[in-house]
Amino acid sequence: MKNNKILFWSVTVALAGFLFGFDTVVISGADLSLQELWGRGELFHGFVVMASALWGTVAGALFGGIPTDRLGRKTTLIWIGVFYFISAVGSASVSDPWLFAAFRFLGGIGVGVSTIAAPTYISEIAPAADRGKLVASYQFNIVFGILIAFLSNYLLSGVGENAWRWMIGVEAIPALIYTLLVLGVPRSPRWLLVKGHQPEEAQRVLLLINPGADAGAMMAEIAKDNQQSDLDETIFHPRYRFSLMLAFLLAFFNQFSGINAFLYYAPRIFETAGLERSSALLSSVGIGVVNMVFTLIGLSLIDRFGRRQLMYIGSVGYIFSLGMVAIAFALGWQGWYVPLFLFVFIAAHAIGQGTVIWVFLSEIFPNHLRASGTSFGTSVHWVLAAAIPSVVPILFTSIGTAPVFAFFAFMMVLQLVFVWRMMPETKGVTLEELGETLNLKNAVV
Repeated sequence: MKNNKILFWSVTVALAGFLFGFDTVVISGADLSLQELWGRGELFHGFVVMASALWGTVAGALFGGIPTDRLGRKTTLIWIGVFYFISAVGSASVSDPWLFAAFRFLGGIGVGVSTIAAPTYISEIAPAADRGKLVASYQFNIVFGILIAFLSNYLLSGVGENAWRWMIGVEAIPALIYTLLVLGVPRSPRWLLVKGHQPEEAQRVLLLINPGADAGAMMAEIAKDNQQSDLDETIFHPRYRFSLMLAFLLAFFNQFSGINAFLYYAPRIFETAGLERSSALLSSVGIGVVNMVFTLIGLSLIDRFGRRQLMYIGSVGYIFSLGMVAIAFALGWQGWYVPLFLFVFIAAHAIGQGTVIWVFLSEIFPNHLRASGTSFGTSVHWVLAAAIPSVVPILFTSIGTAPVFAFFAFMMVLQLVFVWRMMPETKGVTLEELGETLNLKNAVV
């Protein structure tokens, strides 16, 4: 990475991913405490208390493309930090489950919008050769946030009956730091040219990104891509149906791996496998470490091996680990069998889907539709991410843990087929060149 400015700006924006990971997982440490505190039953606990942030994430993903296009990537990223801060302070302060859910919903909106705005921004400032690892730094920050949330929950679990308030409220600190840092990044040059209609400012930022480069030629390439498109069309135009299918299926399989269901209920799953509550929380910290280590491996390989190869590796790892977890629960294996196989599951996710999804979604739509196309993919992702964890407590109780994990393993067999038969490679080419290549595939679908 030759340009330190691009690296710094990318890492700064990717801190939105840290808040995403922290906010998504921090609730797991408060899960049982909140159920005991408000005691409204499994359905209320699953859909209102636990999944309120996920439903906010769905709203953010569905509509986040609008501010990302109209206000710009940078302005949207600033508002994301504000939402996180208010959510953390509010949800840690209230004593009513509905108010708690409302503040968690607000934080969820921040998560949903960040999955659009942050990868879009980074992909638009990154050089083609480094785009994979720079966009994947968003995923690294997600898993780093997950690790810190698990560790924070473990360290704060013994501070008293209101430990859950400290677990959730501490997020306000990184939210404030992120918001202040993101004020210093420049606006996306592609947004400035295509949506902001500010060619002089776009040229200035392009020269910041590539000192000494021919900014005029770069602007001409972006402009040519836009001139070949109808700027009033939507992602549902027939010429983008292949890209739309790719976005849908990648997001669909991401959640039908069971990843969010597991992250939300990791301590409960470990307790079901026979671990004590303190050991279950500590095992969750181990999950965070494995997640971070293998995300770093994926990040280092994505621009060398490509997106498809990482998806192959991840798919095989999913099938093995989820199948073994199902067998362990079916046969009643106690102790560290289930945590061991779930560590493999997390490693498979981190090196495959975890590293690839935000990169791939930010690459497969043209400049004028990147925000709305990414919004579509993330919406599919988050609708399922809200729905699946919401029903997991009921499924565990009604049909048992083993059938749930067996089903997730079967879905990963289908993902392997998707990667083999449909998924194109996107590494190492400019966003404009990718647009031309995928348009040819769209034409024959």
